[in-house]
Amino acid sequence: MPIKHIQDQDQEIQTDPNFIPDSQINYEDAISYWSSVPASVNGVLGGFGEQTSVPKADIIGSSTFLRKLQTRMTCPPEYPKLTIDMGAGIGRITRDLLWKVSDRVDLLEPVKPFVQQMENELIGVRQRGKLGDIYDIGMQEWYPDINKKYWLIWCQWCVGQLPDGELIEFWKRCREALIGNGIGTLIVKENIAPVEDIFDETDSSVTRTDAKFRQLFIEAGFKLIASDVQKGLPKELYPVRMYCLKPQ
Repeated sequence: MPIKHIQDQDQEIQTDPNFIPDSQINYEDAISYWSSVPASVNGVLGGFGEQTSVPKADIIGSSTFLRKLQTRMTCPPEYPKLTIDMGAGIGRITRDLLWKVSDRVDLLEPVKPFVQQMENELIGVRQRGKLGDIYDIGMQEWYPDINKKYWLIWCQWCVGQLPDGELIEFWKRCREALIGNGIGTLIVKENIAPVEDIFDETDSSVTRTDAKFRQLFIEAGFKLIASDVQKGLPKELYPVRMYCLKPQ
């Protein structure tokens, strides 16, 4: 799911009080849409590719957020810093950020052309010995490997593809997959709707409000440790907020 453009979304706001945005999500429609866009940074970011300031600002914002959290994300030496990049697209975030803070990075992405493009994007990560497993499935299909415990689970611009109920169940599985004793961390980075959740029929996704996210975190068994707003994005985009979460 790309960063959301306000003009594109205005027409999607529904006035029917019985309209439930997340009930409109259709996985097949979403996969069909994403399979039709170029397997490039420009494609996965909805036109805000490397010809714009968005990718660089995004990585700088995430890096700054992680630096602020260093004391809350320490990892004992007996645990490898294993990370999984959920809804990873072509692997941009792993390529530009996650390998730098992790010992190894797994990726999950259901769109086949994006998975194929990862081989090109992640050559450097593989050469450094930091590329883990690639799961070519959707978040709703993912169940943690009992032999793996993650130091960091990263969800960015992807959870809008899941209805509320499915998202809660997915985050519950993420909670089980994290290293225990407060060591493992879930980072969620998403666009924020201003007043109410908004369905986007283009890619069959929902942009949620900050209040909705905070409610869903609690229902999934997470406590919010820190939150910050991404800086440096064009004004025509919905705000992007980062959340750091630990299991309750």
